Amino acid sequence: MASLLSSSSSSSSTFLKLVDFPSAFEFDGIGRRRRRRRKNNSVLKFTRSCLADASSLVLAAHHTVDRYIRSGMVIGLGSGCASGMAIQYMGRQLRAGALKDIVGVPTSVGSASEAAKAGIPLNQYQDCSQIDFAFDDADIIEEGTLVAVIGRRRLQGEESILQEKSVLNAANKLAFMITESQYKGGLDGSVPVLVQSLNWMEIAEKIDDLFLGDAEVWRRPSIGQADPHGGNNPLVTKEGHNVLDLIFTSPILSLAEVAKSLDKVDGVVDHGVISKFPCSAVIASEDGLQIVDSLPRNAMEAL
Repeated sequence: MASLLSSSSSSSSTFLKLVDFPSAFEFDGIGRRRRRRRKNNSVLKFTRSCLADASSLVLAAHHTVDRYIRSGMVIGLGSGCASGMAIQYMGRQLRAGALKDIVGVPTSVGSASEAAKAGIPLNQYQDCSQIDFAFDDADIIEEGTLVAVIGRRRLQGEESILQEKSVLNAANKLAFMITESQYKGGLDGSVPVLVQSLNWMEIAEKIDDLFLGDAEVWRRPSIGQADPHGGNNPLVTKEGHNVLDLIFTSPILSLAEVAKSLDKVDGVVDHGVISKFPCSAVIASEDGLQIVDSLPRNAMEAL
């Protein structure tokens, strides 16, 4: 595991610093929207104070919809705070006539509920031959590679890492909406791992041996506090799997290598690491939005 912790991958992404783009609205000093006067060739600059008052993730969500979504598309609808904002904004754009003939493919019960409230027609991912574009929240994204981790947050109701990852991998294009603190090298924290429930302890021991000295393996509980065994109430997903949290105690500079190692362990069903091309990260900060686009990488395979 030393190589995973000591060698960084070279950047294969392009960066576009975005601090202004056209909008029909501006924000006042307390975060309320008001319609701005349109001037010829005018743009709205999102200043530091504006972003501080109005959530920067709102701007990331709106920009993602405006930049990537067109009428007639089938859209994978992500799960999380920014994804919920994007779904709501899509609904408003549909009602206003700016978007037409959109079909949403939810990654969770939560995103399906948001889409239904927003008036977005839905289809199940099993019934879709093609998903044109998908957006989602990510827990963290590796700087340079755009390899992401999803599924760290506690699963609520019928959420499914498998379903979420299936929709994202099926999309022709993917964008993650995150804050600048979630985009970095030398990643820390956990990677969720889905395992077979009957022999979960044996699988956990294999993973623990694989990452010995670099990470701890805890079974995720459904309620209460986490501990190595998940307590008396371990989480069981709707597909019948346990979730092991692989909690790294040292920085990881290659999520792709971690994923490849996990894929070789018998009993591992899937994990929260996702690498997708083409992919973009819409990164919100106090200074504006930064758009990072992936470049083709022959050596990088979809995980």
